[in-house]
Amino acid sequence: MIRYTVSAFTVPSQEERKSFVSLEKTPAVHAEKLASLVCLNTVRIGGTGTTTEALFFPFTVAAWNLERCLFPEESAAKLRETGAPLVLLSEMDLGMARTEQRDPTAIIAGELGMKHAYGVEFLELSLGSEIERSYCRDDFNEKGFHGNALMASVALKDAFMIRLPGEAVWFNDSNEQPRIGDRCAVGAIVETEAGPMVAVSVHLESVATAAYRERQLAALIDEVEALAPGLPILIGGDLNTGNHTGGDYATDTLFAMAEGRGFECHGGPLDQTSTRPSLITRFPDRAMKLDWFITRGLKIGESHLVSSLNEEGKPLSDHDMVVCTIEGFSA
Repeated sequence: MIRYTVSAFTVPSQEERKSFVSLEKTPAVHAEKLASLVCLNTVRIGGTGTTTEALFFPFTVAAWNLERCLFPEESAAKLRETGAPLVLLSEMDLGMARTEQRDPTAIIAGELGMKHAYGVEFLELSLGSEIERSYCRDDFNEKGFHGNALMASVALKDAFMIRLPGEAVWFNDSNEQPRIGDRCAVGAIVETEAGPMVAVSVHLESVATAAYRERQLAALIDEVEALAPGLPILIGGDLNTGNHTGGDYATDTLFAMAEGRGFECHGGPLDQTSTRPSLITRFPDRAMKLDWFITRGLKIGESHLVSSLNEEGKPLSDHDMVVCTIEGFSA
């Protein structure tokens, strides 16, 4: 568990990042480089001040994979409509040419008046896919960061990042998006009227087997339980259930594992998928149900999906937002 927090990341130089491309593409080399990079081993915290000391029930939680976050202001407006004081985001760029070198996490947190914690999932060594390169005005990434975020209208206490078990699947010569890093979760303890709870924004591996994702979620649960034994837990985000394994979420064994450890799974109507064509993912092979909340010690009243289309019908992401209502702590 990574507990070291900063207000700004240390950014590897352009020369360093260019040299990483020619590294030998082995898991051992990847692990050594990942461990040596400060930006991959810190959590950035920031956001505007808040006078709210605790979340009062019932309250809404929103989890959204924003697919790089091409449109932070519009995405913030969509999130504001939910009224959620707790927001979990994944696939958030920082200093990438494809998103105009912007900081979408800070922009959204600023628009919503929230605190945020952000962890770098990947140091990107390219401009992205062919479609993503079409959005680039620059031929370089200022920072090259891509990661997950947690936001709240209350203080984020003891912010942390957990780098999930991985096999360096994005660190190879055949990949058009070479990266250093593995999937991660970003979390913190937040206060409610009934006491503290743990909130975690997670992104499990897409190019993986069901057993791989189950192993990642189990490791995450282990770490959170060790950090805050006995506290209610909310884990939410893109679990990639069924991705690259046929598209059927029900084939992922992580659900049974989580339920066996006392968790409930919520993702809106089970017959409603959470992906759609977008400006980046224009021709997806299939519609899938990837986005979920995994909770324990919380009474969940209702969960549903919110379309990522704006008023003009433009998709803000290839994922719809998943939203749930927390009514209180459960016995």
